[in-house]
Amino acid sequence: MILIKTEKAIQPILKNWKKKQKSTGFVPTMGALHDGHISLINACLNENDFCISSLFINPTQFNNQSDFEKYPITLEKDIAMLEAAGCNLLLLPSVTEIYPNAYIAPHYNLGYLETILEGKYRPGHFQGVCQVVDRLLDITKPGSLYLGQKDYQQCMVLKKLIEEKNYPTVLKISPTIRDNNGLALSSRNMRLTEPEKKLALQLSKTLFFIKENIKPGNLLLIQQQMAQRLNEEGFKVDYVVIASAATLETVTHWNGEEKLVALVAAYLNEVRLIDNMLIP
Repeated sequence: MILIKTEKAIQPILKNWKKKQKSTGFVPTMGALHDGHISLINACLNENDFCISSLFINPTQFNNQSDFEKYPITLEKDIAMLEAAGCNLLLLPSVTEIYPNAYIAPHYNLGYLETILEGKYRPGHFQGVCQVVDRLLDITKPGSLYLGQKDYQQCMVLKKLIEEKNYPTVLKISPTIRDNNGLALSSRNMRLTEPEKKLALQLSKTLFFIKENIKPGNLLLIQQQMAQRLNEEGFKVDYVVIASAATLETVTHWNGEEKLVALVAAYLNEVRLIDNMLIP
């Protein structure tokens, strides 16, 4: 695996691959890797000649400074995992490489997507996500971008970014990877104690309950009941929402046919967790 730290150093490699008409896929990460990330690497390698990944904890997408400071850092383990998975090139940029002194942060027109759900509870978050992914796509110029369904709204935001910027990049979304108990794998799980990990299972259990019990008609009651149940279990719930899988607009009355996504976000003590599930 080739390790690269600068935009200048990666260009000759990309130029050579392009000259040989090799296809490339890109898996951006913030490190603290788990099997969910590796599933994206595997998907990328299955569909492309070369897989590029990046490790960069992006400061502009954290609206909470404490969350940024406590984000897990496991660099040596991450590099070993990527190498073992067969990743071809790893970009390890500094903050000044991504955001040089001359960088002026653009404003991305994300519409209602940045005012609902994660956008509502983490103001400015998606602008920061777009800033870093815009830069990374510009540097790596991949044919495909691989993201995980666990960050469902982020996938929709980045789909909009690709369209707005006319990147010749295809977005590929892979299913959420869960542990044997059903907990969605997340880098933030590293901050949970063992008892908290057991309690965190209530998030996925909530989503499975909605998926198995949802019926056509009014959906407000089941959302309210699930939020109340999580609060009673000790969570501080930001939202439990059933939305259109296509638009993320809340669905209060279901015709039984439209494809839905159930989404949940809640604090377990100091750690904020999110999860989602497609319905049906």
